[in-house]
Amino acid sequence: MNDAKVVIIGGSVAGIEAAIVVQRHHKVEKITVIRKEEKVPVPCGIPYSYGTLGTPDKNLIPDTMLGGVELVIDEVTSLDRNLHTVTTEGGKNIAYDKLILATGSFPLVPQIPGVDLEGVFPIKKDIKWLQRLDEALSKARNVVVIGGGFIGVEFADECRKKGINVTIVEMLPNCLFLACDEEFCIRAEEILKGKGIAVITNKTAQSIDGSGRVEYVGLSDGKQLKADVVILGIGVVPNTDLAQKAGLEIGKLRGIKVDAYMRTDDPDILAAGDCAEKFSFFSGKPSGLRLASIATREARLAAINLFEPRRRNEGTIGVFATAIGEIGIGVAGLTEKAARAEGFDCIIGEASAVDKHPGGMPGARELRVKLIFDGKSGRLIGGEACGGVTAGEMTNIMATAIANRMTADQLTNMQIGTHPALTASPIAYQLVNAAEQAFLKMQL
Repeated sequence: MNDAKVVIIGGSVAGIEAAIVVQRHHKVEKITVIRKEEKVPVPCGIPYSYGTLGTPDKNLIPDTMLGGVELVIDEVTSLDRNLHTVTTEGGKNIAYDKLILATGSFPLVPQIPGVDLEGVFPIKKDIKWLQRLDEALSKARNVVVIGGGFIGVEFADECRKKGINVTIVEMLPNCLFLACDEEFCIRAEEILKGKGIAVITNKTAQSIDGSGRVEYVGLSDGKQLKADVVILGIGVVPNTDLAQKAGLEIGKLRGIKVDAYMRTDDPDILAAGDCAEKFSFFSGKPSGLRLASIATREARLAAINLFEPRRRNEGTIGVFATAIGEIGIGVAGLTEKAARAEGFDCIIGEASAVDKHPGGMPGARELRVKLIFDGKSGRLIGGEACGGVTAGEMTNIMATAIANRMTADQLTNMQIGTHPALTASPIAYQLVNAAEQAFLKMQL
């Protein structure tokens, strides 16, 4: 038994995953998780609390996942690196030998007039705040969602299920513009509009207006949108307050600076999740991507590397998926436009087929796959999928291929299992056929 005391600050997905993996890999004397929230929502499930699930109370991470870990509901207010202690708002002083910071992020709130009015909701991972939003939506007729990324699109779709009039305002040319290539963005917008959701792009929200509470959102073209509720879905910023006060080094994109083993510049402190700085798998440059899936991966690395470097972080690939109604959209790695911006000579392979076989199988949907290869090395650097629910797992397969630096040639020769009710036909399997198309282009 290792007599070390391990303290983890933060109780969302990174903190929970770190606690689970420390128990698996290290027999330590004591593991303590400190979080300020009594209940923790599933981050990616937050939009679905309002339509599909019906209430935020059905979107909680059970504390039983922590196993034999000591859970302290309190807020850490200071960290003494010399004494190896943390102090909480409730007056506790807790000693540690190894510390993992998993303090997460804050929602990004634009500095526009009226953003502090009643009825304006940044997306906080706080169950009481989310319950307030639920109550506000139950009385709302018009909702404006500022931000057309994954969170904004999902909130719009879920609010529409409640019979509310919904408008998305996105400053970029398309919804999902930073995550998908144009053809996939357009497909997503078609689905949204088909559900009765208004989509306004290339416009910004200039003001939120009302007497005490929100009534209108003023746009950059002078138009005013009626709004009983405004949802802000424009991203997050790392929560590094505690780390900064303790003198830990902060990275270029405002996250806690860590090395390839998730270690900070203090040998006894590691960081993981939204609070930690990230770097791109492709370029090594700092990355602003922050997802629950990234957070859990980093937490596993931090926990495994707690006492010695054992597993290296090769960088963030970025793997996204969303569902709009019955349509799934997934992206792994670089889009074509992002790859070209990074200077890659791109070779594209595409294939479409129904995701079951024959096409008359119940629930069969067209699934389109687009693969982006580096023309010089032949390696897969990005992939996109759009179709039924199988798009999500197809995206994970593409991400695995990217992480293992597989080439078009290798993908054409991959061994697959198929089943009429579960996958496309082996003859029409989209990933293999898209890779084959790209491989043939490389031979020209």
